[in-house]
Amino acid sequence: MRFIKLILISIVGFAILISLLSLLFPSQAVVERSGVIDAPMTVVYGQINDLRTWSQWNPWTKMEATNSLEFSEPAYGTGAWYSWANPKKQGVTSGKLTITRSEPAKGVYYELLYNDMRPVSSGLEIKPTKNGDGTVIHWYLVTKLGWLPWWKFRGFMADRLMGPQVEQGLTELKERCERNK
Repeated sequence: MRFIKLILISIVGFAILISLLSLLFPSQAVVERSGVIDAPMTVVYGQINDLRTWSQWNPWTKMEATNSLEFSEPAYGTGAWYSWANPKKQGVTSGKLTITRSEPAKGVYYELLYNDMRPVSSGLEIKPTKNGDGTVIHWYLVTKLGWLPWWKFRGFMADRLMGPQVEQGLTELKERCERNK
């Protein structure tokens, strides 16, 4: 009986310790990368504003491209969206990306809803380079984690998990835009 009591007290103490430790972590996870594309802003904006082109440079859309992608009509500009579903994975993997704001001089901002995940607010911000020949691009993803410890610990690893994919996407977008300028 004493052993069971000790185990229960240890479990409760550990849970309290984890909860208190999670309060030290930020309540949102941010992943961001920037780069310079040697192409005019109009070319870059054309790529990031049209959701049908995303499967050629966006690493997450490329992963889902073999599944059922469904696009809004039109598939560009504010309010455009695409959704996907993959019943072959364990459970059904599905989600929806919606452009919330699109401005040629600023970039494209979107909301990503993915089953069993927190919503992600994201943006692909663009501005001209100092000499005006190229485009500076900044891609960011922000996830509000709330106060639950398991989400905050997961958010702590967000940059390590998603950062390389964002870099890959920017590299492929850069190559595509520079080819099409």
